[in-house]
Amino acid sequence: MHREGYHSKAAIGSELAWLQALRRDGAVTTPVPIKGQDGEIIQNITLPGLAERHAVLFDWETGAEPSEAELLGPFEVLGAATARMHRHARQWQRPVSFERLTWDFDGAFGKVQHWGSWRDGMGLDAGKARLFQRTVDLIEKRLLAFGKGAERYGLIHCDMRLANLLIDGDETKVIDFDDCGFSWYLYDGATALSFIEHRPDVPELIAAWVKGYRSVATLSPEDEYEIPTFVMFRRLLLVAWIGSHAETDLAKSMGIAYTQDTVALCEDYLRKFS
Repeated sequence: MHREGYHSKAAIGSELAWLQALRRDGAVTTPVPIKGQDGEIIQNITLPGLAERHAVLFDWETGAEPSEAELLGPFEVLGAATARMHRHARQWQRPVSFERLTWDFDGAFGKVQHWGSWRDGMGLDAGKARLFQRTVDLIEKRLLAFGKGAERYGLIHCDMRLANLLIDGDETKVIDFDDCGFSWYLYDGATALSFIEHRPDVPELIAAWVKGYRSVATLSPEDEYEIPTFVMFRRLLLVAWIGSHAETDLAKSMGIAYTQDTVALCEDYLRKFS
């Protein structure tokens, strides 16, 4: 059931076109959408007292989310699956009507702000706001230098974390394409660390992800060096998401502590990359 006002019907159709192509072309296993009695995949649902919503039904997929008891192995699997999807996206001929959100600097922190402003994060005070702004400014500067060349920027999942994998024997399945859109390929690597960016073992997790990625596709040392910029990008974007989705259980569970833990990450990033 799609959220009201987040995606147009054309954008949902574009999401489904890519996930079906990924499965058809053997890149990764994705959910299979089921047509309604009218032959359409996307249905319009109306319930009393609620605005009309778009809905899509998927066939059941077996498998289980990777265990978080030991993350290095799952992160290597995640990196390899991400690389297969990126390889597919670079070669796939998108439909002319293809429409998805753009997760560049403007889409996150500029005029668009798909998830709201980081300034509305829980527990934000004047001191944190100044620190976060310095961090955002540095992110913008580094992303401008990094560029949007075809080798670095394109169609990606945008939420490639373990919660969106199903492991079924030797098969890795990818679910939840709701946020897929256009961004830097490395942003997918940063999303793998969503909500755990402050863990002390993050460098080891990144290394495992990179190892898995390079087992499928190339990743230059220059690109690998810039991964912390995308981790910081995602972290501040999630501060914004928590602020704009304060009513959700996930936002409530992260809350003020997530904003507070972001302080040390910003200080470390500024120290290393300024």
